[in-house]
Amino acid sequence: MYQYTFVKVDLKGILQSKPEEDYQEIIHEHAREGWKLFQIFAPNTYGFGTAAYLELIFERSIMGNH
Repeated sequence: MYQYTFVKVDLKGILQSKPEEDYQEIIHEHAREGWKLFQIFAPNTYGFGTAAYLELIFERSIMGNH
């Protein structure tokens, strides 16, 4: 069995193209806690086809296999 956590990273800049946070550091922090990056998802788009934010989805086992 697995558990999941979701981290929203807002985008900024011209047409929301740059992350407001260092997403690589977020991934490293979660990896140190036993999380594995499962997916990066950009759910919403504006009229120009650009995402408003990224959703980082992490997974880890809850069976004691951290």
